Amino acid sequence: MVRSHLEYCSSAWSLHYQKDKKLLEKVQHHFTRLFADLRNLTYDERLHKLGLWTLEERRNRTDLLEVFKLKSGLSSVPMNAFFDLNVDSRTRGHSWKIVKKSCKLDIRKYFFSERVIQRWNHLSQDGVDQATLNGFKMALNKRRIKEMDFFMD
Repeated sequence: MVRSHLEYCSSAWSLHYQKDKKLLEKVQHHFTRLFADLRNLTYDERLHKLGLWTLEERRNRTDLLEVFKLKSGLSSVPMNAFFDLNVDSRTRGHSWKIVKKSCKLDIRKYFFSERVIQRWNHLSQDGVDQATLNGFKMALNKRRIKEMDFFMD
């Protein structure tokens, strides 16, 4: 019940200060300690036993899902409203690479259309080419299993 409130519209307001991320993560940390048989485990072990992601991982995953929706036309906003695609055919990785623009102000640097670019550009061609949103979610889950810190800042 609480997690939906913590994650509501996270692509718009995602945190970038470590102190704020830790404060928000404490909510889930406290919840996992409510299970008596898990209290003596570390937070990461409790998350693993409960099959949960950290809130930071979920926010970053949500950002990638939003980019996939823009790319696939599942959003009413066109992708070119936020991103410029890299038209250079010599790029490594997938064919949907996004150009990273330079920015000087923090307000721009931590905005959705800037913070998601590096993570999106590191996805594989298989992940980006998924036909459905559920297929893309499964590809992200496989990526997390393969590379645990992929969704962490």
